[in-house]
Amino acid sequence: MDLVEVSPMAKPPVCKIMDYGRFKYTEKKKQNEAKKKQVVVQLKEVKLRPRTEEHDYNVKIGKIREFLHEANKARVTVMFRGREITHRELGQRVLQRVIEDVKEVAVIESAPRMEGRQMFMILAPNPKMLQRQRDQAKSAAALAASPGGGAPAPRPAAAAAATPPAATPVPAAPPQPEAPPTDGAAPITR
Repeated sequence: MDLVEVSPMAKPPVCKIMDYGRFKYTEKKKQNEAKKKQVVVQLKEVKLRPRTEEHDYNVKIGKIREFLHEANKARVTVMFRGREITHRELGQRVLQRVIEDVKEVAVIESAPRMEGRQMFMILAPNPKMLQRQRDQAKSAAALAASPGGGAPAPRPAAAAAATPPAATPVPAAPPQPEAPPTDGAAPITR
């Protein structure tokens, strides 16, 4: 048994008589548990060009939305090659279009800015959208945990009897092939 100072900042300081090795072990376990529950936000990047075509642009916007729904941040980069750097306004337009397309799921954390031959901005998930996702997940979990497992209620027998059965189509008989000639001659094929 050891005399361990538990809270040195309190007035007066608090000490306990305990097994110090066991105390350190339980503290380490608590820290590991806290680390497991911690959410790590990653910064994912999507690269565009000033002349990115419509379909490619839509795919990239879908990826940005996916990153934001996973509660990660998204860095949107517009790369300029060659003489494209003289038309920075094209990159600005692309980033403004991205902002318009993801405004319901994202907030701008870092406004568009130039860095060398790249213009970029950082988008973070919209807190309202994340809260809505958490609420939906909680309600889905509560529904699954409720008696019946969230399965739809069975229909009453009277309602089932009142509904006429669906008519099933009867397949037509297949056409009969023509009989081969009976005069013994082989059929002519071209």
